[in-house]
Amino acid sequence: MRSLFWLLTLAALAIGLALLGRLSDGYVLWVVPPWRAEISFNLFVLAQLAMLAVVYLLLRTVVNTLNLPRVVGEFRARRARLRDEQAATEALRFYWEGRYGHALKSAEKVGAGGTAAGIAALAGLQAAHALRDNTRIASWRAHAEALDASGWRTARLMAEMRIALDLRDFTAAQAALEQLGVKERRQISAQRLALRLAQGRGDWVELLRLARQLEKHGALTGEQAWPLRLRAQLATLDTLQDDPAQLMKHWQTMTADERADGQIVQRAVRVLTAAASCEESAQLIEDHLDEHWDSSLLDHYAGCSGGDVLRRIAHAEKWLTEHPQDAELLLALGRLCVRQQLWGKAQSYLEASLAVKETRAAHVELAQLLDRLEKSALAERHYRAAALL
Repeated sequence: MRSLFWLLTLAALAIGLALLGRLSDGYVLWVVPPWRAEISFNLFVLAQLAMLAVVYLLLRTVVNTLNLPRVVGEFRARRARLRDEQAATEALRFYWEGRYGHALKSAEKVGAGGTAAGIAALAGLQAAHALRDNTRIASWRAHAEALDASGWRTARLMAEMRIALDLRDFTAAQAALEQLGVKERRQISAQRLALRLAQGRGDWVELLRLARQLEKHGALTGEQAWPLRLRAQLATLDTLQDDPAQLMKHWQTMTADERADGQIVQRAVRVLTAAASCEESAQLIEDHLDEHWDSSLLDHYAGCSGGDVLRRIAHAEKWLTEHPQDAELLLALGRLCVRQQLWGKAQSYLEASLAVKETRAAHVELAQLLDRLEKSALAERHYRAAALL
């Protein structure tokens, strides 16, 4: 259809020119003594057009001849660039295939400069690291550093961070991270590497911050982030064992799900109990058990000797209305009553605990109480029961 259209167009143009030629009866007279020539005006116009076409072709030929060295140079540069790009692509493909030797050979074929050089330098650096070839690692790192001005600095630093983290060289990884700009550090990939770095260095505050941030942006699922947050919180609580006040401040910065976790509560209570901060420890236990019942915390609740013991007894008796058959709760009440010298209540709670479930701790507590009450025969019986358990 297109060919037919152009054919009709050319035919119409030819017919139009033929009709236009009939409208002119003029002629052109050339006089060059002793010669003279007379030609029709139409032929003169056609001759002029033909002459212009010939002159244009001659000039184009001259220009192309003069530009030939430049054109040849551009052709060779383009062919070299294509060859470099192909070699760089092969180096990258071989690296991802795990063929590190082939990746290095392909990367070595790439010339200096250009996008291909940057790809080849990073692929060569990673392949040399995979082969643990320190000589080649140093060589390719120098190649990559030479391309920093070409926009490859961030990519090089990220590659060096990955290599340093794989080698557990956290000092080198930290140095590479510090060279990144503020904008680059906010990228998800950089934060993932920073997360590994914080975990390796034991920087629990930074680990917690990054885990929360990556979870917030969807880079980590809740199941992936939670073990990291839990580990960071537990380690942070251990570092605050000499500063209960700072621990309580840190407790307020935790999220609701962190404060509700049994392991975190256990660790915080243990640290506070060891520091003799009984009021703070009791408050954490009460807040947690009011919402999430966990009998294992009652040992710390009754074991801390300081604070307002009567208030703790009253609070524990409220729990008893909801959990009347909890042996651990009855044991804790017995221990608290012993500490407050409420001998009768203590004995009844300890005996009730043994009635629900016999435990070595309950037998020992009751035996010690009976010794204080000068009931040696009964005390001896409970000591023997505790020994058997």
